[in-house]
Amino acid sequence: MRVAIIDMGTNTFNLLVAESMGDNRFQTLHSSKCFVKLGEGGIDKKIITPEAWERGLNAIESHLASLPKFNVDNIFAFATSAIRDAGNGAKFVDEIFSKHKLKVNVIRGEQEANLIYLGVRQALDLGNETNLILDIGGGSNELILCNSKQIHWVHSFNLGVQRLFNQFMPSDPISSIEVEKIEQFLAVELKLLFIASENNPPIKLIGSSGSFDTYRSLLDHQKTIPHTKDCFAEIPIDGYKQLHRNLLQSTRKQRLAMPGMELIRVDYIVLASIFTNFIVERLDIKSIFQSNYALKEGALWEFLNNFS
Repeated sequence: MRVAIIDMGTNTFNLLVAESMGDNRFQTLHSSKCFVKLGEGGIDKKIITPEAWERGLNAIESHLASLPKFNVDNIFAFATSAIRDAGNGAKFVDEIFSKHKLKVNVIRGEQEANLIYLGVRQALDLGNETNLILDIGGGSNELILCNSKQIHWVHSFNLGVQRLFNQFMPSDPISSIEVEKIEQFLAVELKLLFIASENNPPIKLIGSSGSFDTYRSLLDHQKTIPHTKDCFAEIPIDGYKQLHRNLLQSTRKQRLAMPGMELIRVDYIVLASIFTNFIVERLDIKSIFQSNYALKEGALWEFLNNFS
């Protein structure tokens, strides 16, 4: 059985095509993404602007156009923060169904986090100790305290990088005062995480996809970490700290020139790193890992599990 997963995020619409190998295992046949910035200009007003609407529809058309050659048996599409919170999100979903007969499931933040956990668990062994999974999105950030057997605590925070960007409008490069203001804001907004971590203190931070893919790519190009095709990588704390300092000091133009920088992350990677570093410092994280697998792989795993 071949399945297509369409993950409609706030910044990117992702497509995963995979073939079931039995026992909930799968082989990836195709993976691609379209940068839509669905929350641009409207996420703080809880609307999808006409420009973002058009970009979103174009992305869906592009993904669907690439599917016939794969002869997929099922398509599962779902939407997250930007569509979930937008007053016109339901109309956007209705238009997709009207045009393409594609049903889009709008999932809750906690459901999104549970799927991320399932995805990350396919990429690396979470062991018996407590890990903190962090998925940084455009609209929301999912945080999950867990091990290989269970989730201890999970929460979806509306602190995605598009929201932070709109709220703080950082200068170029960002100033130390702006960094301090953002960290003060996070100290208040992330209280639930810090309380939960008292009962289950995490040793390891695992970043799923997105910004963590960019950290890995940048460090790979700097020869700070070995180049591999594995679905996960360890990111040395010292290497990440130096990268964080470099990002804080960089202008947009300088980031564009960084080997390994993905264009779609240029405007938001500084805010993502401030968020990441704040958690690493506050929770005294001892090791950082990056996982290629995240939300769409978790959705695929659940789909195959339910189908079987």
